[in-house]
Amino acid sequence: MSSLPDDSSPTAPAAAPRGRLRAALVAAIAVVFVAAALGFVGFLSQLRGAEAEPASHADGIVVLTGGSSRVSDAMELLAGGYGKRLLISGVHPTNAASDISRSLPDNQSLLGCCVDLDRSAVNTRSNAAETRRWVHERGFKSLIVVTSNYHMPRAIVELSHAMPDIKLVPFAVVGEKWRDEPWWTNGATFRLLLSEYAKYVAAELRVRLADLGLDLMPEAADQPTGSLPQRPATAQAN
Repeated sequence: MSSLPDDSSPTAPAAAPRGRLRAALVAAIAVVFVAAALGFVGFLSQLRGAEAEPASHADGIVVLTGGSSRVSDAMELLAGGYGKRLLISGVHPTNAASDISRSLPDNQSLLGCCVDLDRSAVNTRSNAAETRRWVHERGFKSLIVVTSNYHMPRAIVELSHAMPDIKLVPFAVVGEKWRDEPWWTNGATFRLLLSEYAKYVAAELRVRLADLGLDLMPEAADQPTGSLPQRPATAQAN
């Protein structure tokens, strides 16, 4: 008479380890999701919802191109005496000084005397490298940073890493869309914020690794160079 299969045989409990592994994987994914969500909330808490005057004056002003009204706001700060000189970093190679002059007709004299153009920067990291060169050549010790509110956290990470000896004063530009409607009601704005948050986290991680001597993405712009760039290079992509 044949005996029935024994449920206590070695093949029966095999499902238990798989179940525990699945549960551990789900728990890990949940932890990562919660951490990312909390990080995103923390990122949003850094973003200004309205423009405010800089907390203090500085030796110089830098504006990172890539968003509407950034340059005009930076020129207003220069005209208001918040800094001695302005660097426009990330100027498109096809844009000449005359193009900028036409777009800012009220600041012709300042453009001629107190504004420098950087056409070499292609992203936020190279913005920081070119700004560092400009600041050190000018002997500045403090800097007002002008960029969009959503871009400011990453800009400060890159600039403070490139110039730990320079005092940075943020001036966040708030766009019309941001003021006109809540960001969570606009799909394009929400996607922009998610993308910028991912870039911010990546920048934070790279900077922390670099501080430990583990720079996985060395940048040619970080190497010592000569004077400020005078010829067009490549377009900026923040």
